[in-house]
Amino acid sequence: MVNKGLLLIISGPSGVGKGTVCSAVLAGSSDTVCSISATTRKPRPGEIDGESYYFLTREEFLKKRDNGYFLEWAEVFGNYYGTPAAEVDRLLAAGKNVILEIDTQGAMKVKSACPHGVSIFILPPSFAELEKRIIDRGTEAPEVRNRRLSCAKAEMELASRYDYSIINDSVEKAAAKILNIISEEHKKRGC
Repeated sequence: MVNKGLLLIISGPSGVGKGTVCSAVLAGSSDTVCSISATTRKPRPGEIDGESYYFLTREEFLKKRDNGYFLEWAEVFGNYYGTPAAEVDRLLAAGKNVILEIDTQGAMKVKSACPHGVSIFILPPSFAELEKRIIDRGTEAPEVRNRRLSCAKAEMELASRYDYSIINDSVEKAAAKILNIISEEHKKRGC
């Protein structure tokens, strides 16, 4: 019999390093995979359709949404993002721990629909450091960057609604904490 995997809901403000930390977690656990989200935003340099995201037109996304394709979906900064439900269910049933790297709107929807999920909020060492990371990333126009920073403050206030909060002051330390959470949650659940 295959043990069912854990659903890991990982959020944090834009620029906190969620993707980098999640990549380090994946490198440290062969039983953990990252769910690929769908989005209507344009790909960033180096992103690959079907690996980074499923890049959809707005019309494609809305049709899938209306047909119940997504576990959760949200509109963030003018673009839609969603988690394909069937793929998550398949991976969990196969015994994989599934990371949903999603925004706070989506996380709250998943927590409501899947109370067995383990929610983890990643915080920056400071707001000044978060601002520096977003500026250094250089992927957004100044007005988009300012909107992301404004939203980051509101998102950080939601950290207390998550099962765990960790500070990303070092990718290696943050990933190690998440791997420890996975191990402890498996022990608690007897799987």
